[in-house]
Amino acid sequence: MHKFGFIIHPIEYEDVSRKFKVMQKFPKWVVEGFTRLLPPMKVSEITGVRSKYAETEGWFVAVPLTSEQMLKLPEDYVLKKIIKAVKIAENLGAEIVGLGAMTSVVGDAGITIAKNSNIAVTTGNSYTVATAVEGAIKAAELMGKDVRDSHVVVIGATGSIGKVCAEILSRDAKYMTLVARNKEKLQNFRDYLMQKTGMSAHITSDVKEALEDADIIITVTSAVDTVIKPEYLKPGAVVCDVARPRDVSKEVADKRDDVLVIEGGVVEVPGDVDFHFNFGFPPKTSYACMAETMILAMEGRIENYSLGRDLTVEQVDEIARLAKKHGFKLAGFRSFEREVTMEKIESVRKNAKKKLETWKFA
Repeated sequence: MHKFGFIIHPIEYEDVSRKFKVMQKFPKWVVEGFTRLLPPMKVSEITGVRSKYAETEGWFVAVPLTSEQMLKLPEDYVLKKIIKAVKIAENLGAEIVGLGAMTSVVGDAGITIAKNSNIAVTTGNSYTVATAVEGAIKAAELMGKDVRDSHVVVIGATGSIGKVCAEILSRDAKYMTLVARNKEKLQNFRDYLMQKTGMSAHITSDVKEALEDADIIITVTSAVDTVIKPEYLKPGAVVCDVARPRDVSKEVADKRDDVLVIEGGVVEVPGDVDFHFNFGFPPKTSYACMAETMILAMEGRIENYSLGRDLTVEQVDEIARLAKKHGFKLAGFRSFEREVTMEKIESVRKNAKKKLETWKFA
């Protein structure tokens, strides 16, 4: 049996206070100072991951830095912390390790970490893409939208995940807008997409402009602050938020009962998995990036996978095939730590239908 490790970290400083109750009494700067003093540590053992072909076990190892710290502290400092965490996983018996949340974003998306590790490394981004696209299309169908007649927007379109999402969706989408901050990279990617798939995409760095008439949105930036606000979205819009920290403001859930926001990459894990740690998901489900690490371990693919900024459609298709083989599958929908029920989707759909008439003439 091949074993794995998965590197996690607190997304926000409030996550630290939930783990260390005494920190609830202190301001943010004190909490973040405390996290800098902590070394990487084993959090829990993961057991019971099993398909009819193979099984695996693993460990969560934490780098106690928040998302904001990951981006603002010196890159070398953060990378050394992550490499130490990978070493802990190796010493526990892991043969492959997955990089969770911002640990897969810092630096060169896992390449430097892999070069400084004795075990295989993946960011999990390939399966994240597969489930994000599958989830967005399925959610849109439930909202009465067909991707072939929809305006699709990809935010963070020049990043490793965004590019492949856009390429896969461009096979079927009627209209597409690509959004990113670097205009030169945007233009280059638009030209590539036109040549590769025939999609003539609109490009912009203005998120608000891009979303004015958007039907299906996949957002996958590495921004610390939210980029999608309630007033940006038209009634009936479907947003798949793959980013961690989230790109969609919590205000969207509070103020817009006519749009559907889902989290990308929520996966049902085969077997009787027990993470022995609560990261906010229902039992036996995980992020797609975690699932990719498990899939590679089960398949005996002890190799670097999904590293760097250049994922390929072929990688995404391959990991999706292996996931299906071992029984990993999309686990419904979640939004802001809660399950999205069919009743909720129907309610959003009805509210959108009512508001759309007013919106058209606004």
